[in-house]
Amino acid sequence: MNPAAPPEQPHGAQAVPGGAAAANPLLRPSGSLLNNLCLELRRHPPFNEMEPAHVKAFVAASRQAYFAPGEAVVRPEDGAVRELFFIRRGAITGKRGLSDVAGGAFQYEAGDLFPISAVLARRAPTTTYSATEDTFVLGLPADEMQALAETSPVFGDFLNRRILKFLDLSRAALQVVYASQALAEQSLETPLAQLCHKAPVTCSPDTPLQDVLSQMHRLRIGSMLVVNPTGEPVGILTRYDILGRVALAQLPMATPIAQVMVQPVHSLTTAHTAQDAALLMSQHGIRHVPITREGRAVGIVSERDLFALQRLSLKHVSGSIRNAADVPTLKLVAHDIRRFARSLLGQGVQAKQLTALISHLNDVLTARLLEIKTVEHGLDPQRFCWVALGSEGRGEQTIATDQDNALILADPADGPPHDKARLLAFAREVNEALDACGYPLCRGNIMASNPDCCLTESEWRQRFAQWIDQGSPNDLLNASIYFDFRALAGRPALAADLRAFVTRRAAANPRFLSQLAVNGLAHGAPLNWLGQIDTTLVDGVATLDIKLQGTAIFVDVARLYALARGVAATGTRERFEALGPLLGVPPHEHQAWVGGFEFLQMLRLRAQLDGTTVGDSANRIAVGGLNDIDRRILKETLRVARTLQQRVKLDYER
Repeated sequence: MNPAAPPEQPHGAQAVPGGAAAANPLLRPSGSLLNNLCLELRRHPPFNEMEPAHVKAFVAASRQAYFAPGEAVVRPEDGAVRELFFIRRGAITGKRGLSDVAGGAFQYEAGDLFPISAVLARRAPTTTYSATEDTFVLGLPADEMQALAETSPVFGDFLNRRILKFLDLSRAALQVVYASQALAEQSLETPLAQLCHKAPVTCSPDTPLQDVLSQMHRLRIGSMLVVNPTGEPVGILTRYDILGRVALAQLPMATPIAQVMVQPVHSLTTAHTAQDAALLMSQHGIRHVPITREGRAVGIVSERDLFALQRLSLKHVSGSIRNAADVPTLKLVAHDIRRFARSLLGQGVQAKQLTALISHLNDVLTARLLEIKTVEHGLDPQRFCWVALGSEGRGEQTIATDQDNALILADPADGPPHDKARLLAFAREVNEALDACGYPLCRGNIMASNPDCCLTESEWRQRFAQWIDQGSPNDLLNASIYFDFRALAGRPALAADLRAFVTRRAAANPRFLSQLAVNGLAHGAPLNWLGQIDTTLVDGVATLDIKLQGTAIFVDVARLYALARGVAATGTRERFEALGPLLGVPPHEHQAWVGGFEFLQMLRLRAQLDGTTVGDSANRIAVGGLNDIDRRILKETLRVARTLQQRVKLDYER
């Protein structure tokens, strides 16, 4: 104990040294300080959501204490923990045995409560908690804590579900930010230039109706814009005009469109807004407005576009993708996936649903692209299965995810021999088209256009068997990508049969699992010896690679135990949920695994959508740019990641 008085008494608090306060547990804040302390606590969770009377009860029942740098607050040898501490100012570091050497320490700071688990269980702590600087705390006796937890549902829920409650608070704050952004983006003040996602379908005035109607039917469009040789709109024919001007008039199909088109055309420029378009439609009773730039038609905005602008829906986005007739159109509608993701953040959608929806739309786009290219190349989709690998295979794609894919071909016994050159040419066009749509080519060339990724089912079985049985460093690297495969298009039974084979083979090889475990421990959770986030300076900014140093840890552990326990799921969340009961883990613990992983996914998505990533990495974030809640939950999540890795060490490093 350090009996020296602290250099400063914040807010007039009558703090005493920790040891002295412990000897006098009845020392309480004076009545004149209660209101100030309540206001101070209400800046931090869970007090910011508690009833004022409950916050006041916490303060009134607490004692104040001061701890000098290096002074122990709670130690295992002191027995059962008698108090729950709230840090008003300063910092507390927890160290377990040799954890300060092994990198297992962690730190609490102003606004944190500790040691929650030990107080709830009425047991001695397994960790020594010491002040790392001049530290002022409020100590709430265990009995008072229990009584408050029973009267305040918010307080009780926080104590039992700390990391999950932090996630709820973070998501609520995120929703406020993105809701305002989404409202601004989807307002009628949006420039029409932002709504012109694709070039208009046009024809010349002398085009026969037969050609016009055939093209409108084939492309599934509601209007045909007529332009002169310079690209200036001179007329328009919509689906609603055809009945009166063509069908009822019984015009021959050889009639030039110039004879039936609506003219003059009411058009706007790219500088006009969606509101201008809405007014023009209302004034003239029209449903389509051509958009021009320097007199030349560059797009068409429909009444339907303006309606969708107010609430971009999953049906709208997926419908636009499914109706795309070619790669240029897919490239344009891919933009809606990012806009939709931002809209979902504004609606408070969780990372699980958000990444699932993004992956779903990416699947829809890829499937439509494969459909187009399969027809162009004259291929039979029942003779192959296009599979997604890596994050796409797990259904965990973010905005800036490159493509990892492969082809499983039916064995020759199931039909005629494959034309490998033709299949590789097909795959190359698909990979290049995906790149044009915003899914970068894989730098490691793990793509279906690579002959090593275009194999028959039997060849894939041999390859997976070799990886599992040999377990070389390169094989373990492959395991982190190829083992998370999922069917996207073609014949899904080919992928299902291969999945069953891989699941059986991996579970039966303890040596491979042990090597996989050791390989996954190569990158530890980024916490330094004091338990603070261990950042890397990039361009003078303290950063963290949220993928390599965050989500990858959760993904590797989930994959390892899924293969070991025969769990066929590929998604990290689904794997953890299936593994919890199999590993005998309490629900709140594996829920914390899931919650931590999804929080990291949300940080990645937010940085990618905002364009706030640092350096040349789409996954490196500036830690200093996080708000207080997000920084705390990030530290908690990294502690969960480290605990997961410690479990792996106990199970496999023997």
